[in-house]
Amino acid sequence: MLDYLSLEADLEAEERLIRDTAREFLETEVAPDIGDHFENGTFPTDLIPEMGEMGFYAPNLEGYGSPNVSETAYGLLMQELEACDSGLRSMASVQGALVMYPIHAYGSEAQKEEWLPKLGAGEAVGCFGLTEPEHGSNPSGMETRAEKDADGYVLNGSKTWITNSPIADVAVVWAKDRSSDETGGDAVRGFLVETDRDGVSTNKITEKLSLRASITGEIGLNDVRVPEENVLPGVEGMKGPLSCLTQARYGIAWGAVGAARDCFETARRYATDREQFGGPIGRFQLQQDKLAEMATQITLAQLLAYRLAKLKERGDLRPQHVSMAKRNNVRMAREQSRVAREMLGGNGITTDYSPMRHLANMETVYTYEGTHDIHTLVLGHDLTGIPAYDG
Repeated sequence: MLDYLSLEADLEAEERLIRDTAREFLETEVAPDIGDHFENGTFPTDLIPEMGEMGFYAPNLEGYGSPNVSETAYGLLMQELEACDSGLRSMASVQGALVMYPIHAYGSEAQKEEWLPKLGAGEAVGCFGLTEPEHGSNPSGMETRAEKDADGYVLNGSKTWITNSPIADVAVVWAKDRSSDETGGDAVRGFLVETDRDGVSTNKITEKLSLRASITGEIGLNDVRVPEENVLPGVEGMKGPLSCLTQARYGIAWGAVGAARDCFETARRYATDREQFGGPIGRFQLQQDKLAEMATQITLAQLLAYRLAKLKERGDLRPQHVSMAKRNNVRMAREQSRVAREMLGGNGITTDYSPMRHLANMETVYTYEGTHDIHTLVLGHDLTGIPAYDG
């Protein structure tokens, strides 16, 4: 696998083991059928408990069954998952970074004991309800409301583009608590909403042309009653959901490298095997130029991902660092998957080869968890001190 600067030579034994175990599992158990899942618009749900058994969900957390592996090990895991398919990394990323992380960081002891072991083992599935039909890049404008009454809270609103929602047992829903401020300044709170509660609907979104091997849906909340003990007590305001997104975007920065690396390896094999005009197409300067540029751009993205891990492990990682890595690495994967598909010619448009599937998936990854443009503005604000996205 492409590691031109021998970055993996510095890995610890546990990090190597996690990388190799994930790679072998994905190559033998998932990769042979992932093209069919993409074509059919399905996710291999039978693998969810097995992925939990292997520690794919939030292994970088501590306690409650999580092994507290290094951030580099977690990144390598996300890289291997996305090298197989973005749908797999999305499922694990949502389960870990967007559901288990907020419970771990902001939940009560009872919430942690109830949910973290089950979610970590894949015995329960979670989803993260932030994006709304009218509020994507501006989540603070959310319209979902929570009204406090004598029995707890009543939630009303809708969320959309929610990974895992049709198969989820619990949703971390972010809503404005209308009773939190007597002056009318509604504070954003997190609520653990079991999906079998009256008034909850989780309709599946179909006819997607990207991220097809992923289950995506909506969350409808119609007078949904949740008890006080379902509120995440440790956070209030947009810090809650945004801190979760920082965790997930970290995984995306690593995952995108995996998708690009798989495209490169597929294109390299094809260039050395495919013969035209009396020899392999890899002997032509045009093809070698493409491979050289792909390898260079992937290597630069790897350096960014490894640096993020070091910053995260020592507590110096800022959200803006993650914005830069998510923005750069996904753009890189989007561009290099197109080049790889191009090198495969007509064969490249089939599910027999991965680049076209990665290319389609990257259109979603380029947009979700902060669009490319929004991350550009985040960096611009950080560099100049002037926000460009306030109304």
